[in-house]
Amino acid sequence: MQYNYLTTVAIDTFIDHALAEDVGDGDHTSLASIPEGQQGKAQLILKDTGVLAGVELASRIFERIDPTLHVTLNMKDGDSFEPGQIALTVSGSVHSILLAERLVLNTMQRMSGIASYTHDLQSLIAHTKAKVLDTRKTTPNFRMMEKWAVQIGGGVNHRYGLFDMILLKDNHVDFSGGIKNALENSKAYIKKTGRDLKIEIETRSIAEVKEALLEGGAFRIMLDNMSPVLMKEAVALIKGKAETEASGGINEHTIVAVAESGVDYISIGSLSHSYKSKDMSLKAF
Repeated sequence: MQYNYLTTVAIDTFIDHALAEDVGDGDHTSLASIPEGQQGKAQLILKDTGVLAGVELASRIFERIDPTLHVTLNMKDGDSFEPGQIALTVSGSVHSILLAERLVLNTMQRMSGIASYTHDLQSLIAHTKAKVLDTRKTTPNFRMMEKWAVQIGGGVNHRYGLFDMILLKDNHVDFSGGIKNALENSKAYIKKTGRDLKIEIETRSIAEVKEALLEGGAFRIMLDNMSPVLMKEAVALIKGKAETEASGGINEHTIVAVAESGVDYISIGSLSHSYKSKDMSLKAF
């Protein structure tokens, strides 16, 4: 599922909130040390290797802060990069450039880290049909950028939040009294409310998979913390009846065996909570 969450309004709102947090009533360091109206140039230097993400956002940050700034993009989102490359240059008011500096770097470093990790994982399973999915294990108020970065890295967005599908996890299943009840209740809720919501359900055993198939109604069945052998058995049972998703602590060391079980998707929380930011800096020249 790819959601249309990347609207101009949403992006500008994020930028405005981030600037309010950082700038407050003014960048007093720049105001104190640099004459008003001074013009200058800076370049964003990449000091790492990976997949670049956040360039489009950076351009919008500069524009939002000062429409008179001139930004030249040398690279685009999704490009591979190596140390020493220049992603972009910006020229104009020095005060404006310095207002944007940290927000541009904070977003691009993190987004590039996520895009790079996503790309690396997806590359490991390129010989299979499986696609890497993100999760809701995101940074509060930064989810939009993290999911954007997953897309740039070649992954697929899962649901954006609690509102856009029904995902029956283990707690939902247990609190509702089991697989059958959870699915029955969810189907009744959709009928009652008239909402266009798909249902996914988490299963923890072959018995739960069979129960979910018998009750029906789920467009995707999650196979949680199962061994690749059990996943393969579950995939064979589910084939043609629902999509399949593997989950549960999957990483670069285990993802190949999981993908080779035949699942359609592999959800990985570490895409957005355990990635390594990429090193880059904005330098005057």
